[in-house]
Amino acid sequence: MTEEEPVQPRAAAAYDGGAGLPADPAATAASVEDGTASSLADPDAVDTTLRSPAQRSRTFMGILVNTALANITTSYLWFALTFWVYLETRNVIATGVIGGAYMLLIALSSISFGTFVDRYRKLAVMRFAAGFTLVMFLLSGVMFLLTPETSLVDLTQPWFWIFAVIILTGAVVENMRNIALSTTVTILIEPDRRANANGLVGMVQGLMFIVTSVLSGLSVGLLGIGGTIVVALVLTALAFAHLLTLRMPEEVRAAATDAHGGFDLRGSIAAVLAITGLFALILFSTFNNFIGGVYMALMDPYGLEMFPVELWGTYFALGATGFIVGGWLISKFGLGRNPLRTMLIAVVLMGVLGAVFTLREWAWLYIAGIWLYLVLVPFVEAAEQTVIQQVVPLQRQGRVFGFAMAFESAAAPITAFLIAPIAQVWIIPYARSAEGAAQLAPLLGEGTSRGIALVFLAAGIIMIVAALLAFLTPVYRRVSATYARSTEAPEAS
Repeated sequence: MTEEEPVQPRAAAAYDGGAGLPADPAATAASVEDGTASSLADPDAVDTTLRSPAQRSRTFMGILVNTALANITTSYLWFALTFWVYLETRNVIATGVIGGAYMLLIALSSISFGTFVDRYRKLAVMRFAAGFTLVMFLLSGVMFLLTPETSLVDLTQPWFWIFAVIILTGAVVENMRNIALSTTVTILIEPDRRANANGLVGMVQGLMFIVTSVLSGLSVGLLGIGGTIVVALVLTALAFAHLLTLRMPEEVRAAATDAHGGFDLRGSIAAVLAITGLFALILFSTFNNFIGGVYMALMDPYGLEMFPVELWGTYFALGATGFIVGGWLISKFGLGRNPLRTMLIAVVLMGVLGAVFTLREWAWLYIAGIWLYLVLVPFVEAAEQTVIQQVVPLQRQGRVFGFAMAFESAAAPITAFLIAPIAQVWIIPYARSAEGAAQLAPLLGEGTSRGIALVFLAAGIIMIVAALLAFLTPVYRRVSATYARSTEAPEAS
């Protein structure tokens, strides 16, 4: 990223006394509670008078479309890798490890991603991420050509794991763009429309699931993993070329920030703790990721046991239209006066769905459950983003979003790494035994995937209990009140 030099420490000193931490976190939190968080933004870094809100909105849509293409491409290859591995090995441990490794890499790298987003112009960050992903996918193609496929699918050999890590690294770095995208909402969109813009982001994620589910299944079934890599390379190159044509003149320079180095963990923690209740908000969002780790490890194996790979991708795409519906609802109606309350209600409903959508091995129940579950996911993600964009100053938003991504992503690999071996070694064999099938039949019916259904039921119940308890905590009331005061206060000029 050579387009912009990092902001010098002198600029940061004007904000935090030169120590890399807020001089008075309590005072910072108090300013947010008074609704004056916007006054902490760097007024010289962003000039929204250069263009009208409509023109800025069009630029945001261009960035959003470009990010959609990039996310679709990385998810297309990522989904295809997961399908291919399971079909070649029939081993849920392999898919669980790959899924968990993906989330673990995101957790380990997100602090750095957020630091770079704060230190550099947002388009420069996006271009760097796109170029890096293109190089990684190219390396995976070279390795596939040079390595015999029999060696590549042998889990006891290092070649498969190297191949998977190369693809995962390219997909993980692409997530730097998503952090930058959240900050462009703050720069380009008026405050009263940010929740709606975050809903559009949810719609893009839904489109990603639909397209990649269909294309990945068909691609693995018809082209194989080699042809899939070629398609991913072409689409990644197109997204990178389009990104070079975009401009965002409102960001005159990178906002003066106290971010230091490439991994500002200290500054990230300080940015979160400076806002009363912000860490609790991140904890609330983590509830969603807890059950997400279970689904990551077992949802594809469940679907692939029920359908052929080509049909599973299509049926999952049908369920993923719920993501678009949820995002559209937010873009149309917003999140209400208290996004945190909306988020927790959504988490409760997601727990109910997770508990019941595999109670019987019925295709329509599984797809309908996925659809309803994905209707709710954008509400959880958009609520967190909207609160952060409202109460955190721009020069710290990258690290706050990065910290949130790191913390929340860490929950999924923990559950994925734990549940995949347990399901493979104990739960699935027990459920398929004569004794286990007889004991589970009254609750879960009959079928080859009753072990996975038992795991989903337990995870859903845990999710419901956790979200209901969160409603009773004092910090829930404090965060809700802080957000209400910040939205009632007039925006600083």
